[in-house]
Amino acid sequence: MKRNIVVAITGASGVVYAIRLLDVLVAAGCDVQLSISPAGQAVLRQELGIEIDLAEFRLDSLLPTRKELAALARFEKLRELIGVDAWHIGAPSGSAMAASSSAAAHSGVPGRVRYHHYQNFFAEMASGSALSDGMVVCPCSGGTLSAIAHGASGNLIHRAADVHLKERRKLILVPRETPLSLVQLDNMRRAVEAGAVVLPAMPGFYQGVNSIRDLIDFVVARICDQLGVPQTLMKRWGDN
Repeated sequence: MKRNIVVAITGASGVVYAIRLLDVLVAAGCDVQLSISPAGQAVLRQELGIEIDLAEFRLDSLLPTRKELAALARFEKLRELIGVDAWHIGAPSGSAMAASSSAAAHSGVPGRVRYHHYQNFFAEMASGSALSDGMVVCPCSGGTLSAIAHGASGNLIHRAADVHLKERRKLILVPRETPLSLVQLDNMRRAVEAGAVVLPAMPGFYQGVNSIRDLIDFVVARICDQLGVPQTLMKRWGDN
């Protein structure tokens, strides 16, 4: 049975973790509900040179096909960080609101990505009656962390996180900030006490690191472990 995972991209540094996570989840056969905040949109532009339209969203503007990734200069940073050989997602033309992506380089049954505008409170992820197998906010900005910790549902991402907490479903928050203020630490504590998992983007080095991709995959692997999604992205401690 396919797993249904909610993924939210917000305005913290490290948005490449989210791109790689989407790649891995779809390749693993998961259906993904995706929402992106305006600040997340800005970070995509700043860090990866990727331009997306939140109102008229196209999945291929965020997740290019392997052919597009190899050919288009606007995906140069993404190609360097993740690598074409690792890329699994093949996105169709047209709006991702009406279409879904397929995994072009995956031998199993691919997942799909469905996009929800961050102001659309009628999206299924806004209701506890719509089932999911977990939610990841990656990267999780300090403002999003604060809204979640205090139950302030100012947008769909906040509301979906609130739903996962109240329904006792897995909620994973991936902050990328340093140093941390007492306010941020207290918000993390509040989120954990409410039932969330705080999984900072702190890659380990014990698995053997040869590239930036290895560091990215370490964090994505730990997220997948929390979601119960099988992965072979990293060498586990104790493995020969």
